[in-house]
Amino acid sequence: MSDLIGKLNSLEGEVLAQIAAAKSSDALEQIRVSVLGKKGSLSEVLRGLGSVDAAERPKIGAVSNQVKAKVEEALSRAKETLGSAEINAKIAKEKIDITLPARSLHLGSLHPVTQTVRKITHILGKIGFDLTTGPEIETDFMNFEAVNIPKDHPARDMQDTFFVGPGVVLRTQTSPVQMRAMREQKAPIRILCPGAVYRADNDATHSPMFHQIEGLWVDKGVRFSDLKGTLQFFAQELFGSDVKIRLRPSYFPFVEPGCEVDVSCFKCGGRDEKCSICKGTGWLEILGAGMVHPRLFEVAGYNPNEVSGFAFGLGIERIAMLLHHIPDLRLMFQGDVRFLKQFL
Repeated sequence: MSDLIGKLNSLEGEVLAQIAAAKSSDALEQIRVSVLGKKGSLSEVLRGLGSVDAAERPKIGAVSNQVKAKVEEALSRAKETLGSAEINAKIAKEKIDITLPARSLHLGSLHPVTQTVRKITHILGKIGFDLTTGPEIETDFMNFEAVNIPKDHPARDMQDTFFVGPGVVLRTQTSPVQMRAMREQKAPIRILCPGAVYRADNDATHSPMFHQIEGLWVDKGVRFSDLKGTLQFFAQELFGSDVKIRLRPSYFPFVEPGCEVDVSCFKCGGRDEKCSICKGTGWLEILGAGMVHPRLFEVAGYNPNEVSGFAFGLGIERIAMLLHHIPDLRLMFQGDVRFLKQFL
């Protein structure tokens, strides 16, 4: 019996010393398992109870319980002390400097194309233009023939147009929307037709899918001077009150006469030969326009001798690139948050 009690007392001293010398909670856990576990040193000592008289076993059991209680108490105190020290050290190491500026949150914003469409429609809405839309999948007739583009016109070539079936295409312009509007309602008509259009083209300034907005004004006595006045108002509202426009003769199948419309450079005013926008020319092409061709009135069921009108069309991405100095059209379709977050 005395041998077992001596071993228990010796074990107690050794374990208490190990606990006092422990430097971490992990070390304390290892001590606990090595002493109090099922295969621990305390269990190892108690295996000798089988050789002790039955009358002596309660005394040894009492000593064993005392040793176990002292070890558990020492472990508990040491764990509390070391745990607090470890927490304090972690706090000191991982502290946050609350004086540093917080990270800015990007809450989302409208795409530059959407912003540009809204800006254009707001400007022209001031002078009575209403919005209207139409299908993006169009018949060959409505996309081409109805707007005076005959079957032998280059725009109908397969390399320029996406054909999705016999006589069915992805619209190459928003002009069919104007024709649908004229077929569905009588003059006067004053509408804007924004939307996506599709052409087989892809580079820094062209995309297979892009956006256009076209305007149409049909009524009795509409003149070319009305077109010029509308475009002058639009350009000055969009680019600044000092902007001028010029109209250059050009051909479009659906208007006669037709013109290309330029605005004076709103960045340098034509005074900087190294201007990044106008390249020193002083002018920027922004849209095409003209008086509605009599053939379109006939297709729509109007009498071309009773009504007249003008139409104009522009690329939304082109305007967005000018307004925001965007160098590559493809940036607008890549979904890069670093690019999009600039347009809050």
